[in-house]
Amino acid sequence: MNKGRMEAFSDGVIAIIITIMVLELRPPHTPELIGLRSLVPTFLSYMMSFVYLGIYWNNHHHLLKAVQQVDGRVLWANLHLLFWLSLIPFATGWMGENDFAAWPVALYGIVLLTAAIAYFILTKALIALHGHKSVIATALGGDFKGKVSIVIYLAAVPLTFVSPVLSCGLYILVAIIWLVPDRRIEKNLTRSGS
Repeated sequence: MNKGRMEAFSDGVIAIIITIMVLELRPPHTPELIGLRSLVPTFLSYMMSFVYLGIYWNNHHHLLKAVQQVDGRVLWANLHLLFWLSLIPFATGWMGENDFAAWPVALYGIVLLTAAIAYFILTKALIALHGHKSVIATALGGDFKGKVSIVIYLAAVPLTFVSPVLSCGLYILVAIIWLVPDRRIEKNLTRSGS
């Protein structure tokens, strides 16, 4: 199957997710600048989620650039990823509305963890389809970034009940790790002449 439809569908879903998130930002009911203060937690949670969705969109694009085709297993793995990403607006809203309280921050971390696992599954499905000597397999190698992200999320979720701020710090750390697009794919595409 051609990968174009899956990529276009995924782009559309991520765009809708971002749109839903921004619609949750409500203006204050006062014309004074001080009214914006109450929106700080909501805006901060929106910013973090926007960055995360941007990271997923960017890396998803790079991932699909390194493959030739998709199959049913890849389509389901991709839908699995999109399902968890679609829960980001809910988790973002709950976390922002409740000033980064423990349970909302934990749920946010669980959504990030499950999205990371789903992305890992998607990469494994693509490698299985294209082979262990393919551009995608060579580029991802042992997938250190993917594995370390999952470990950090696994530590951050229970840490939330000790310190939600530290957990958010770990979520930001994972975002920083992924902020720069995965250069391994670009390098391997250049080497293979794709």
